[in-house]
Amino acid sequence: MKINLKNKVLALAMCGLTLDSFAQQPLQKVTFVSFSKVNITDSFWKPKLDKVATTTLNTCIYQTEVTPRIRNFEKVARKAGEKHEGIYYDDSDVFKAIEAIAYSLKNHPDASLEKKTDEWIDKIAAAQQPDGYLNTYYTLNGLEKRWTDMEKHEDYNAGHLIEGAVAYFNTTGKRKLLDVAIKFANHLDETFRLANRHWITGHQEVELALVKLYRTTNDERYLKLADWYLSERGHGYGKGVIWDNWKDPAYCQDKVPVKEQTEITGHAVRAMYLYTGAADVASITGDEGYIRSMKTVWDDVVHRNMYITGGIGSSGSNEGFSKDYDLPNEHAYCETCASVGMVFWNQRMNMLTGEGKYMDILERSLYNGALDGLSLSGDRFFTEILWLLPEIIREVNGLAQLAALQISPA
Repeated sequence: MKINLKNKVLALAMCGLTLDSFAQQPLQKVTFVSFSKVNITDSFWKPKLDKVATTTLNTCIYQTEVTPRIRNFEKVARKAGEKHEGIYYDDSDVFKAIEAIAYSLKNHPDASLEKKTDEWIDKIAAAQQPDGYLNTYYTLNGLEKRWTDMEKHEDYNAGHLIEGAVAYFNTTGKRKLLDVAIKFANHLDETFRLANRHWITGHQEVELALVKLYRTTNDERYLKLADWYLSERGHGYGKGVIWDNWKDPAYCQDKVPVKEQTEITGHAVRAMYLYTGAADVASITGDEGYIRSMKTVWDDVVHRNMYITGGIGSSGSNEGFSKDYDLPNEHAYCETCASVGMVFWNQRMNMLTGEGKYMDILERSLYNGALDGLSLSGDRFFTEILWLLPEIIREVNGLAQLAALQISPA
């Protein structure tokens, strides 16, 4: 299928939905075709995607390999007692790079790039534990410490693993990373939901990823697990630095249950991932509680906490929201990641409701808040601090994912 993208015909790539016994009454109004079935040929997006393929991805690969990120996976496989290098969420950057590569390979096939990705995947698979757990920080620093601090991004990393695996499978048909992701998702399900063990994700991401895994495998346990993660919030289960030291559960949207939330709080990126996941689950289950909350919080964001450009998260102190109408110009934080997350959420809300206002905000956030993070040359970024690799690679994802077709309401 060849598509010339027109104004207001933009959305994220998504796989088709399969309803099962877990579903109530699906409310999805719009269906999106998978990115793997779309070729981008327009004059605006195609040059940008080509630049990502030929320049930006090479920058990402270089940064991923020159830093300890790949090296940590190699250390785990060697089992030589070596120490972890870097910060605890570094694994996610490798998974995000793979996801970006997967989207790029669809419109810009590259045998050498695919070979490089397969090499990374071999190293990732070799680092997975027999029970499915995969996290170089805890594996190298002591597995006895895993699942003790909810802020340490273990499920965040898992979510990006799942997203990268689903994207690479959709592009190449190769299952190795997908099987790794499935094994880790099963570990999550067995460790928490099936074991009746309370857990809050300090940095949301796994919820929306599990819905993608459900749509890819048609295994309802992943949809149930995504819904379970959402239902855990707001009940006082939090443990770790956010809850014990900062005393600020609102920072990660954990002050009240998701279905009772009416205003935007805390870290902007975490909020966008949370509400994207809630909209994803609601589109399949028809859960009115999530839908009502999403609409109410959306009104609070758009009408009282968003810049005219579509930027969100004005406060640098918490990388997020402060109070209504606090939108300073000179000191606006407005993280690129938050704008990309705003695109994700609004795409899901449009899918859920069919209402055009969500696509209007999607476009505003995309063209003003997301694209400005990447230079026209493709190798320079709004921040020159290259250790902020999550922002760099997530921007690549934002460009590559968003070039897909919105088709008419079902």
